[in-house]
Amino acid sequence: MKGFLIAATIGMLAVHGQNAPEYPTDVSMIQLIATPERYDEKKVRVIGYLRLEFEGNALYLHKEDHLRGLVMNAIWFDAPKKWEKKPEDFSNRYVLVEGTFDDDSRGHGGMFAARITSVTRVEVWDH
Repeated sequence: MKGFLIAATIGMLAVHGQNAPEYPTDVSMIQLIATPERYDEKKVRVIGYLRLEFEGNALYLHKEDHLRGLVMNAIWFDAPKKWEKKPEDFSNRYVLVEGTFDDDSRGHGGMFAARITSVTRVEVWDH
């Protein structure tokens, strides 16, 4: 009987796992830049310094990286349409972002380390 219960529980978990939503993985900018293949096409949650500008939307490791033009310490950021109208709410600030990581795309001119697309959450990080 005990073996049946274990098998039934495993079976239920397998069935529910097929329809379960994919939750974002908490990851650092350093992890994304250093080992992008581990997160390719996965939903991630990351904190970084966001700069929104024409042909330069990017999430940087640090504010200083943006100021010094260190784009290899940044990930191209596909801003959702609903936030493009008020970039001042998020630009030039540290933010928490949830979206899908894309190791194959490097943003405008291919100059960034990778890309975050399908953004579902952006919050100012004032901690």
